Amino acid sequence: MSCKTLQMIGYKPRDYVKLSEYDVDERSNTLGSNVEPLTYQRYSSNFQDEHFQKNDELDLTRTKTELKVLGMTCAACSNAVEKALLGLNGVHFASVALLQNKAVVEYDSALVKVEHIVKAVEDAGFTAEALGREVSSSIFSVNGSTATDQFRITGLRCAACAASVEGLLGTLHGVSAASVGLPTGIGKVTYDPQLVDRVEIMNAIKGAGYEAEFIGRGRKNNVVLTIAGMASDEDGKAVQNLLCEMKGLKIFFLDPMREKAELTFDPELLNLRTIVDRIESFGRGRFKACLADAHDTYVSDGKVEAIILLRLLRLCLIMSVPVLFLGVICPRLARFHDFLSFRYGPFFVVDWFKWVLVTPVQFVVGKRFYLGAYRSLKNLSANMDVLVALGTTSAYVYSFFALIYAAITGLWLVTYFETSLMLFNFILFGKYLEVVAKGKTSEAIGKLLKLAPTSAILLSLNIDDNCLSEREIAAEFVEQGDILKVYPGSRVPADGLVIQGSSHIDESMITGEAVPVAKGVGDKVIGGTVNRNGVLHVKVSHVGSEAALAQIVRLVENAQMAKAPVQRIADFIASIFVPIIILLASVTWIFWYLAGKFGLYPLSWLPHGTNLFVFSLMFSISVMVIACPCALGLATPTAVMVATGVGAENGILIKGGDALERAKSIRSIVFDKTGTLTRGRPSIVSIHLFSDIKLTDFLELTASAEAASEHPLAKAIVQYMNCESSVDDETTDGRTMAKNFDWLRKISDFESIPGKGVRCRVDGKVILVGNKKLMLDESVDIPSKAEEHLTLVEQKAGSEVLVAIDGKLHGVLGIADPLNIDASVVVHRLKKMGISSYLVTGDNWTTAKAVAVEAGIDIGNVVAEVLPWEKVEFIKKLQENNGLVAMVGDGINDSPALAAADVGMAIGTGTDIAIESADIVLMRNSLEGVVTTIDLSKKTLARIHLNYAFAIGYNLLAVPVAAGVLYPALRFSLPPWAAGAAMAFSSVSVVCSSLFLKNYRKPHLFNLIQVKVQ
Repeated sequence: MSCKTLQMIGYKPRDYVKLSEYDVDERSNTLGSNVEPLTYQRYSSNFQDEHFQKNDELDLTRTKTELKVLGMTCAACSNAVEKALLGLNGVHFASVALLQNKAVVEYDSALVKVEHIVKAVEDAGFTAEALGREVSSSIFSVNGSTATDQFRITGLRCAACAASVEGLLGTLHGVSAASVGLPTGIGKVTYDPQLVDRVEIMNAIKGAGYEAEFIGRGRKNNVVLTIAGMASDEDGKAVQNLLCEMKGLKIFFLDPMREKAELTFDPELLNLRTIVDRIESFGRGRFKACLADAHDTYVSDGKVEAIILLRLLRLCLIMSVPVLFLGVICPRLARFHDFLSFRYGPFFVVDWFKWVLVTPVQFVVGKRFYLGAYRSLKNLSANMDVLVALGTTSAYVYSFFALIYAAITGLWLVTYFETSLMLFNFILFGKYLEVVAKGKTSEAIGKLLKLAPTSAILLSLNIDDNCLSEREIAAEFVEQGDILKVYPGSRVPADGLVIQGSSHIDESMITGEAVPVAKGVGDKVIGGTVNRNGVLHVKVSHVGSEAALAQIVRLVENAQMAKAPVQRIADFIASIFVPIIILLASVTWIFWYLAGKFGLYPLSWLPHGTNLFVFSLMFSISVMVIACPCALGLATPTAVMVATGVGAENGILIKGGDALERAKSIRSIVFDKTGTLTRGRPSIVSIHLFSDIKLTDFLELTASAEAASEHPLAKAIVQYMNCESSVDDETTDGRTMAKNFDWLRKISDFESIPGKGVRCRVDGKVILVGNKKLMLDESVDIPSKAEEHLTLVEQKAGSEVLVAIDGKLHGVLGIADPLNIDASVVVHRLKKMGISSYLVTGDNWTTAKAVAVEAGIDIGNVVAEVLPWEKVEFIKKLQENNGLVAMVGDGINDSPALAAADVGMAIGTGTDIAIESADIVLMRNSLEGVVTTIDLSKKTLARIHLNYAFAIGYNLLAVPVAAGVLYPALRFSLPPWAAGAAMAFSSVSVVCSSLFLKNYRKPHLFNLIQVKVQ
């Protein structure tokens, strides 16, 4: 497709490059030759144009166009325009954005023209103009879906700020979802890149008065690099030219001033390590490149915010000392009092000093609150900054005009400059404590990120897998397929498979399991875990956003950004809170002023030196500054942040506040069998001997006979023997397990008998290992005691393996998929919590009932021999009759049921599909997390309700007191500075209340592990 073709369907050249994979193919020819050179934004010259050729064959009859619609003033207007557009024959879709005065129409160009669409809008009573952006909807489908970007948003003060940004983003056409996390300051926007781009989103945020910075998309071929060392324009141009020459680099943004480069590359042609190596080698050590870390940005932003608040607080305190000295101490010192009472022109000296000292605070420190109030009002909302700005400005403006009034009339009035100053002191101190406390709520992510190692030892191997060289590289530049060397005591740099060596790995930071796990060749290891002993060679399987640690961090971040349903009430209250408080403050002033004018209270109530206006104004200011919507806005997100972090520390990944809230109300839990209630692999559960043979000899002969078999039961026997024969080797760093294969004896004449077992000679002895039918065929006598044992094994849904040596039965092995050691304990605890347990499996009824009996599940709650969609139907029936239902599973066949349940819990060792479908991921291969999740949910919701009770109770109590309800009876009034102090500490109290969740301790379950050898 040529540039001309693109222009015909509505694309226009622009003076910047939109960095989006979704429009690389459609727009490269248009944008590539029209870039402003000073921005260092360029297309790579190596980009292929294959998709353009494909687009020429598309059907362009179905088209989208954008209209500018003027005259709309309310929702009724936008609805009228939509109705008019949808009434046209050939219009398939119409969406009208009221605040943007825009409409997007999707229509069949063979049936309706743009002129007809414009006329329909005009006939409805509005002015319409086509913007010329007609784009074939078929082209939209080439690249397919939406993009999800994350932005760092600075300047958010409270829940009202976050809500206003969310609302603004939601009005942008093309944005399908937007969420803003107040505690983290991260905005997540899902949008259609064909309708709106990242630049427009950032401009919308900036237009609302906030700063926005793109921090990532989370795709492995889209990264943001920090390139240190670009000290001049020449350096920037040199790096730009280098990037343009790289084959496989599709698009990049280069910002030399901020030393940032955003790259989109083809992972099949180029990898990140190659890019970094070429940049650093090109600069001969002058340039240093590394990945920009979004969370580090957040942490630094929090620290910067705390530093700014501390500096402003120091300025306030410095100015407060002389003001308090003038107002409190000097009046008690005769010489100073006489000097300060001296008139200098029309003013007292003391008032001059106060005005000079307070004015910088009012407009330097107050600028923060004035800007916040402006942003809020600009977006047709009101936040805490509006109340602070009104309260402090009222006190300052009154005092200033009192000076002017005294200068004109000669009548001296009491000033309240110190009121404004003290308000700023207490509010800034409270905000500083709040920022520090909120930083502690996100410590979980910081702890997880600290697990990531900073470096890795990269091995270069020849075709014979011999090591040619090794070098140290940054862990962030490890690529899939790399061979890494992991020394004892170091962290595993990335997810992968062990290809050489054996050791124990401490996975407690990922799974919460305290006991190190033995790892050998073929075993999986997780990046960030600690290698306790032994040198490992690991082949990398997952890097970047696909790595387990990165996915855990992303899940926790998303959970902390997601809103719990219980927060909706708080958001509604916060949206109307400030206007109501302003109204109450106005009513308070009017009431006290008019009551005094009409003599409803004696003038003796007025403090010395004041009048009715000032007396009423102080009550009004106190009402404005004591009310605190921040406490309401922080009640839920801070608790959710702490709870999701605590969950992660206990091996439980909760994907959002909604899942956390629903878990509290679970009434039924449906368990899958294989891999959930059971371990998912056959194991020896019992050994019964019928002769005086030694157990060791019996096992060695049996395992040797089965060593050549591929049957699952044979593998279970061999694995059991491997575990039994393992020895512990002492090392300086700890203990490691080495497998001893001395048990394997000489085997000959091996024969596998399908459906029965095996026959062979081991050390010259004839060994038969198989089922009862094999023994009968070989005329092996089965004693009555053995028959009884076989019946018992069958009743427990196990498989019996009989072993005969030289024609005599010597023993029976019971092999089954054993119950997880904590399954019965968990089911028992759930029953005590009033939660019913169900077993739903595709396995046969005999096995299902046996497992249910062993786990403690009622036989009536067992459903067997069902298909995946039948599991979904069963869950829906439970939801109709038993309330909220949770599903616990691990396999692909469980994913539909996990998605259908109110709360889906996936075992972390299960399939990726199951984990993706679930709301909660249990990182340990243990059911203990089910009980912990429900308990944590209940504790978190209780803490949220406590936070709301405190926030609402505080405002219901504090506002009337500030308004003066106690003054007639007790002569007690709350000065504005005291009201400001109370407001500041109320939000801090809510955050500290949420931090108490960090002391959460999971329920302790007692296990009874039985090992039976008879």
